[in-house]
Amino acid sequence: MKIHSILVVDDDENDQFICEYTIRKFDPSIRILKAFDGTEALDILRQEETPDAIILDINMPVMNGFEFLDRYAEEFEQHAPVVAMLTSSHLGKDRERAMQYSFVKSYFEKPLQSDHLHIMAELLGHKGP
Repeated sequence: MKIHSILVVDDDENDQFICEYTIRKFDPSIRILKAFDGTEALDILRQEETPDAIILDINMPVMNGFEFLDRYAEEFEQHAPVVAMLTSSHLGKDRERAMQYSFVKSYFEKPLQSDHLHIMAELLGHKGP
């Protein structure tokens, strides 16, 4: 399945830029939505059509990645796209915690690479009806 839209949730503008650049290089037709924290991401999800994928950082102010996942599970799990954690955290406990959510399918270390997007596209191809 082709990726049509991705929501990038990261408080770092440089990381946002790298994500956008990598996504555009992978497929310039992908629609990119951006949020700088979990609260802003939830607001976007409430107003927009659900994206095919979400790329989510862990360490953010206001609402971090794990707080976002908790709220997301409450509100959107039945319509959950593929969620990929993209973080600078090398902690095994963060990876284990993230992968406990049924909709989190990948855990990548920054920066975003085209290989990560290929994996996400493959995951979308195996997504349910």
